[in-house]
Amino acid sequence: MLTREEAYALLTKYNESEALITHGMAVEAVMRHFAKKFDEDAEYWGAVGLIHDLDYEKYPEEHCQKTKEILEEEGVSEDMIHAVISHGWNLCMDVEPTRKMEKVLYTIDELTGLINATVLMRPDKSIMDLGVKSVKKKFKSKAFAAGVNREVILTGCEMIDMELDTVIEWSIEGMKEAAPALGLAGE
Repeated sequence: MLTREEAYALLTKYNESEALITHGMAVEAVMRHFAKKFDEDAEYWGAVGLIHDLDYEKYPEEHCQKTKEILEEEGVSEDMIHAVISHGWNLCMDVEPTRKMEKVLYTIDELTGLINATVLMRPDKSIMDLGVKSVKKKFKSKAFAAGVNREVILTGCEMIDMELDTVIEWSIEGMKEAAPALGLAGE
């Protein structure tokens, strides 16, 4: 298993974009939060979240396929590789998320982007008092953060058998825990 430090080093080795690095950290924070809620290994879940878009900056046309190659070369376990690449299921990979952790990653990857965009539209740029209702309103507006695939989020909610409101709430809570590092603690 990769440590948090090893996962972060890999992420920054293949990504220079501050936005992609911050996205990885947001997904990491939410994955850790869900792991704690489910009494799972937060370190493992967090590492998977951190490196899920490892190849996206350098190899966007080979997203997930290149990650598999990179992680194999790094000697990462097959189950961690499966977990990472399964978030691209039916988008850029045919590897289906089967474990709870993989289904959570699939669900929250897009959602963290929507939450981030929602926070950045707020006058104070703070996630600390962001409510589920505000995110739901933006979720329903297809023009807002149009690149966010809402169908993936809804399909993921069904896969993990959770209501959208709860998934949004837990995702906000996870991102709050890392708000300063994510630049979402307010101005």
